[in-house]
Amino acid sequence: MKHLRSLFDLSNDDFHSIIDVSRSLKARLAKGERPDLLKNRTTALIFEKASLRTRVSFEAGMAQLGGTAIYLTNDVGWRERETIADFVRVLSEYCDFLVCRAISQKTVNELAAHDVIPVINGLTDEAHPCQALGDVLTMLEDSDGNLRGKQLTFVGDGNNVVRSLIQAAHMTGMKFRLACPKAYQMHSAFLNQVHRHYGEVDFVQSEDMHSMLRGADYVYTDVWTSMGQEAENETRKQAFAQYQISETLLASAPDHCKVLHCLPARRGLEITDEVMDSCRSLVFQQAGNRLHAQKGLLIWLAVQNGYLDGYSATSA
Repeated sequence: MKHLRSLFDLSNDDFHSIIDVSRSLKARLAKGERPDLLKNRTTALIFEKASLRTRVSFEAGMAQLGGTAIYLTNDVGWRERETIADFVRVLSEYCDFLVCRAISQKTVNELAAHDVIPVINGLTDEAHPCQALGDVLTMLEDSDGNLRGKQLTFVGDGNNVVRSLIQAAHMTGMKFRLACPKAYQMHSAFLNQVHRHYGEVDFVQSEDMHSMLRGADYVYTDVWTSMGQEAENETRKQAFAQYQISETLLASAPDHCKVLHCLPARRGLEITDEVMDSCRSLVFQQAGNRLHAQKGLLIWLAVQNGYLDGYSATSA
C-alpha cells in the first residue's frame, strides 16, 4: 500500500506525477470543472495540532473531487480508549484515506505500518511533505514550469518544513541554501539520511545570511517558534532577531527574487508587513496551492492504491 509519510516515500517520478496532476486539476478548476474522481470516497482527518490550511484544503479538495472529509475530534478516543492498531484498522472499514497531523513522526509511521488505509502526513515534528508539494507548485507557476538550476534560500530555523524542502528541491533540480544560526541548523543525522537516499544534493547552510541570499530566486521563511516549542520562545527570538525578512535583508538578493512563507506568519518578527504584502510576495498564492497539491496527492494515491484506473494528468 502506498502512503505519504514523508517525501522519502516518493520516487522522482512519483513526485512529478503528483505535481502534474495538481497543475491539471487546478487548470480544470479555473475553467469551472470539478470532476468527481473521488465520488463516494471518504478521507478521515485526525489532528493533534491546530490547523487552517491543511484541514480546509483537504476538506475542500475532497468536496471538489466529489468525496467527503470527516474531521475527527478527541471524542473518538484514539490513544485513550484503544490502541493505534485497533483505531486504524477500524477506521479503514469506513474510510479510504487518513490524514494525520501529529506531534511525532512515529505516530504517522505507526498508522501506516498496519497497511490498511493510505496514510498522509499532514505535518509532524520531522516533515511537512504536503507543504513542500504546494510550494513546488507555486514556484513552478512563477518560473514557467522549470525550476532546474533555480536557488531556494530558507532564512530561519532548520525545521520540519526545511527537511521536506531539501528533498523537494533536489527532486526539482534546485539549489537549496539555509541561512540559520549554528545551533538551529540541520543535523548531520538527517543530512546523512538524505545523502544515502538521493546521493549528492546541492545544499549549503551558513550563519551568513547575505551569502545565502546571493543568487536566490526564492527566499522562504517560517515562524521562529513552532507549535510545541513555546518554552523556547524568548531564546529563539534573540537567536533569530537578525534573520528577519525585510526590505533591507532582501537587498542582498537579486531584484527578481520572490518571497515565500508557509503561514501562519508572525508579522513583525520573521517577516515584515512591507515584504509580506509586497509585489514580491507569493505567500497567498502559495497558501492557495495547498488545495491543488492536496487534490493531486489524493488522486495519485487513489491510482496507486487501486481506487482509480488509468488516470493521469494528460487524461484529466
